[in-house]
Amino acid sequence: MATETPSPNASTIHLNKKWTNLRKILERPRPFCKADFTPSADNLEFLLNTCKILVIGAGGLGCELLKDLALMGCGDIHVIDMDTIDLSNLNRQFLFRRKDIGSSKAECAANFINARIPTCKVTPHFAKIQDFDESFYQQFHIVVCGLDSIVARRWINGMLIAMLGYEDDGSIDPSTIIPMIDGGTEGFKGNARVILPGYTACIECTLGLFPPQVNYPLCTIANTPRLPEHCIEYVKIIQWEKENPFDVPLDGDDPQHISWIYERALERAQQFNISGVTYRLVQGVVKHIIPAVASTNAIIAAACATEVFKLTTSCYDSMKNYMVFNDLAGIYTFTYEAEKNDNCLSCSNVPQKVLVDDPNTTTLEDFIKMLCESPTYQMKNPGITAFIDGKNKTLYMSTVKSIEERTRGNLTQSLSELGLRDGQELMVADSTTPNAITLKLKYTYNEIEMN
Repeated sequence: MATETPSPNASTIHLNKKWTNLRKILERPRPFCKADFTPSADNLEFLLNTCKILVIGAGGLGCELLKDLALMGCGDIHVIDMDTIDLSNLNRQFLFRRKDIGSSKAECAANFINARIPTCKVTPHFAKIQDFDESFYQQFHIVVCGLDSIVARRWINGMLIAMLGYEDDGSIDPSTIIPMIDGGTEGFKGNARVILPGYTACIECTLGLFPPQVNYPLCTIANTPRLPEHCIEYVKIIQWEKENPFDVPLDGDDPQHISWIYERALERAQQFNISGVTYRLVQGVVKHIIPAVASTNAIIAAACATEVFKLTTSCYDSMKNYMVFNDLAGIYTFTYEAEKNDNCLSCSNVPQKVLVDDPNTTTLEDFIKMLCESPTYQMKNPGITAFIDGKNKTLYMSTVKSIEERTRGNLTQSLSELGLRDGQELMVADSTTPNAITLKLKYTYNEIEMN
């Protein structure tokens, strides 16, 4: 008696058809695929069940990224975001609803995707990226960034570079490379880029490509404010430094800090009969946020997701390596290869020389100011340590109140008075990087005198 073969149920038939187009790409040879690409069902299997992707940010760009990656077949996605949902988010962050206001973006986005796309599991992390160590990031095959913060980009860039392993001959161990796909939008403009840590240009290599921050004259914001932004900058720069209500550096991602600045800025605006100070504007000024456009987010997210697909399946060569998009007047795109900086702070593995005119007149405060204002470094709150007279000495650190008070006197001393010689190596810690970096002092006044 013949055995009757059970017919596949409706869900199995649907699942088989769901990936038909992907199978055409991954399971048969084509003229434009990579030379080392091997067509196989294993490619789709890896994408669906093995590949682990981290998405950083669940805002306008992050929502688009999560949707694209989930529909593309990525079966295991983690998302990190420390923000909660605001009413103003709902016009473009389509994974959220009015009932979600006040809730975690990461958690709501994960719940939405998990409920709609059964082939994908999204794990949320309602936290800062700085809350996790190397062991957390090492579990992922690719990191995709949808951030609105340059500092956060620089930090995760530094983390991925710090995780690189090296062979005995000094070459990079390929198994330790975690590619980073970075997307960014500014109104009707955007960019997408592929970063292979240690091989291609990293965030620090191309720091000058980011738009300059808008600064207001101190005399204006202190004496004759005319705009709501002036009131906010006054509280941010002057009042916070004087009162420092939380005894910590200002954190634009902390709702308590933003609320404090909003209340004081509103008071100052009322004193000068200035209108327009809102909580949203305070966030924008403090974090240098540029208004987002939903269509730009969708285009940049699609470009980033395409690069993820290329890297996870090895079916095509990835983009080399920076794509810019502009639809402000017509539609324009351009792709070019950003070059690796041999003297990069993050990925060069060589202490970078910092030129100082005269160590007898340059104070430590001048040096720190230079690290913050220079386009090369763009640091936020550097802490400096040096090995002097056989001992590690903390010269200044603002992030810990007790140490700041103890080292504050060093700010007015010259580099010579502090015992810092030509060629001295400094260990500099900053919020833009997960690990301290090494800088080497280079005094140029000696060369001037010799000439």
